[in-house]
Amino acid sequence: MADEHVKRRLAAIFVADVVGYTRHMELDEAGTLSRLKDRRRDVLDPLLLRHQGRLVKILGDGILAEFASAASAVRCALELQRDMATANEGQPETRQYVLRIGISLGDVIVEGKDLYGNGVNLAARLESHGKAGDITISSNVFDQVSPEIDAEFDDLGPVSMKNFAKSIHAYRVRSARQRPRDADESTALALPTHPSVAVLPFNTMGGKAEHGLFADGLTEDLITELSRTPGLFVIAQHSAFAYKGKPVDVRRIADELGVRYLLEGSARRSAGRIRVNVQLVDALGGGYLWAERYDREVEDIFAVQDEVTARIVGALVGRLIAPPVRNRPKSMEAYDLCVRARSLSWNSAGSPEATFESIVLLKQAVALDPTYAEAHGWLAFNLWSTWANTMDSGDNRKLSLEMAEKAVALDANDAQNHWILGYLLAYEGRWPESDAAFDAAIAMDRNSADALIFRAELLAYAGRASGAMDLMERAFRLNPHPSVSYYWEQGIVYYIARQYEKAIETLRGGPAYRTGARRILAASLAQVGHLEEARQEAALFMANNPNFSIGKWAASQPFRDADTRQLFIDGYRMAGLPD
Repeated sequence: MADEHVKRRLAAIFVADVVGYTRHMELDEAGTLSRLKDRRRDVLDPLLLRHQGRLVKILGDGILAEFASAASAVRCALELQRDMATANEGQPETRQYVLRIGISLGDVIVEGKDLYGNGVNLAARLESHGKAGDITISSNVFDQVSPEIDAEFDDLGPVSMKNFAKSIHAYRVRSARQRPRDADESTALALPTHPSVAVLPFNTMGGKAEHGLFADGLTEDLITELSRTPGLFVIAQHSAFAYKGKPVDVRRIADELGVRYLLEGSARRSAGRIRVNVQLVDALGGGYLWAERYDREVEDIFAVQDEVTARIVGALVGRLIAPPVRNRPKSMEAYDLCVRARSLSWNSAGSPEATFESIVLLKQAVALDPTYAEAHGWLAFNLWSTWANTMDSGDNRKLSLEMAEKAVALDANDAQNHWILGYLLAYEGRWPESDAAFDAAIAMDRNSADALIFRAELLAYAGRASGAMDLMERAFRLNPHPSVSYYWEQGIVYYIARQYEKAIETLRGGPAYRTGARRILAASLAQVGHLEEARQEAALFMANNPNFSIGKWAASQPFRDADTRQLFIDGYRMAGLPD
């Protein structure tokens, strides 16, 4: 009966301990206490805020915290170890503080602001089992976070722990950057838990430009089809095309993209026929898993794509899980126009000239095939981009929404159509519909890096910086060599998370520097007190955007949180941008 009054809840429990605390205290008690207090204020507290953790109590030489999710706890732990190491740089050994961290997921007893129970005890035991700098987690934490977090997990097996009758299966978590590598493997990424594949740009058989476009279109469509398959981790198109025209070093490319399998091939289209050679390579084990040659009528190109997709899924997943069929164009001429337009959209760094040319091509495509859903979707996004870059009268904005709605009506099985519609709906303030569209897109295609990065922006504008950071990390893992727009979005998320130095690092000197993201760079510089630099960047931004005003911009953006809107307004004003 006594248990009826005990309050319990499920929580991720985080215990951290300073290694060698007693020795530090013996050497300099007052200095150690003061410096650790500064570390809590400058390093730990901002991380807890960012990842929505709660400091339960200070344990003398450590802390106890709780999180609503295991993923948030592990991300906080990885960033805490990183930031502690950064704070130690340049310090004498006696002033370097190294942590051990343990994380469990379980039922806890709540008493006031304090927590008790097996979940707390287990986190403490996991922490004490680790070595200096370690993050040790329980198996149920591993199950929750391993598919979501870009990190390495060392299986420690069953571990005996004091006051636990049975051994506890534990894992050590390390940042992907901590992976021991050979000198020529410095850019390797950790492998995902699911079978992972990248489709390299197909080589062109024949030197004509149209052959190259055909091969690129085939590559892009295969990426799209594989991406929709449950149980596969598929690298995004832009990162795969970073290797176009370069010598193929299978192991190096697989390491840089963090995948085990590569699909490579060649394609040619001539005299109404297509010839496609394709092979699936195991970069880790070596050798070909499967190879095939197709010689078909050109109208069979989509059947070839379906066959190749089915063979790859069968080889990697072991069973065919066919997603719903997407809308296919009825006109090959319309398809060719759409391939040209999406190539411009992906590779033009957002130039107005490329956007206008894409619109012309896509309007021709939908005129030839009014039921071609993908062309409607791309047309919607390019029309919206024209409005966003020029803040015109709104005709393009209105037409873009009409095209996006039509794209979904024509093909409700295409994730891209849904996230484009969701993004445009957010700018109309139609939040429930926007959220539903993004939910649908990500449910259809968990590998859609574009859906993740654009939803990250919208979460950030809603004041949910921690959730935005999570989505942004997932997007960059799927697309490690992204387009310029990703760095722009990254700058926005960092700014809203008040990580101004990271925003400056992303936006100054990077691919997004000479874009409209320069205003975010100016605001970030102003927020850290570099007012002269901020005003210089603001002046350069205004030289290319003479009609910009803070009021007009703020009224047009998809803010759901007034404080976040004010954060931008304050930064822009400090940088000297006009009201």
